[in-house]
Amino acid sequence: MTINRRSLLATFAAAPVLTLGGVAQAATTGAGAITHGFTLGDARVTVLLDGHLPVGTQLINGYDEARAQQVLAQGLHRMQDNALTIPVNGYLVERAGRRVLIDTGTAQLMGPGLGALHAGLAAVGVAPDSIDTVLLTHMHPDHAGGLLAADGTAAFAKAELVVAQREWDFWHDEAILASVPEGSRGFFDMARRAVAPYADRLRLLQGEGQAAPGLTALDLPGHTPGHTGFMLDAGGEGLLFWGDLIHSTALQFAEPGWTIAFDDDPALTVATRRRMLDRAVADNLLVTGAHLDFPALGRVLRQGTTYAWQPAPWQFGL
Repeated sequence: MTINRRSLLATFAAAPVLTLGGVAQAATTGAGAITHGFTLGDARVTVLLDGHLPVGTQLINGYDEARAQQVLAQGLHRMQDNALTIPVNGYLVERAGRRVLIDTGTAQLMGPGLGALHAGLAAVGVAPDSIDTVLLTHMHPDHAGGLLAADGTAAFAKAELVVAQREWDFWHDEAILASVPEGSRGFFDMARRAVAPYADRLRLLQGEGQAAPGLTALDLPGHTPGHTGFMLDAGGEGLLFWGDLIHSTALQFAEPGWTIAFDDDPALTVATRRRMLDRAVADNLLVTGAHLDFPALGRVLRQGTTYAWQPAPWQFGL
């Protein structure tokens, strides 16, 4: 299944039905709070689990059942009802007296198995109005939904919102909106409503550069036109936040050419993914991602002509 800008939202509109129905939810509910914190150099990073959602195999471009079963047999991931469960993660970065949130979770936009990011912040004693900056990797609802409080106001009342210019332009382009099916236009509305309360404290990124003190924006196009990663420099130690570069830990390291229906430009997605996986291997980068298995921290290994994920040991209490 191939998707482009004109058909992106049509597929997105169908996704909750395809991926949420009939599959057991894992780890948390919308009322739960699961977090994992660790210290890296002069920074404190907390992974905030917003929840889980299953991705049906029908949403994976290039999917081959025999190859998938071969890959799954080498690990502990298992399918249920032809779907693999993936997490939705957000990140709190505390450094030099400032608090930066990378992505905001779904709030209640994508079902009862999600929406726990705000509970996670509360569990670690962080009030929403103490967040200085919110960085968005992109404006899909599982990343931007948590920008809004239940009453539609800004959930982070004092935070500056930072998003790539190219991403902003896509979701606010009236010609693109007019070109998608009527039933899909709600996703443009969700994206626009999520960011609207931040209009007076919005900063649009022009390419790569400083997104926040100690955090550099990286242009990672393909999944969306302005999909952005962030590199943390924590006083000599680094961490790459790569957004939606990988959706399925179980399959896409072994098969990096497999894309997901939500990828705006599948060919560009694969090219960006391979470029960053090669960089992660060559530079021995510590990486994390919005859909990597919680707590979503590890390194990329070369495995023949493909790759493998090496999760970091659980750092309890650090």
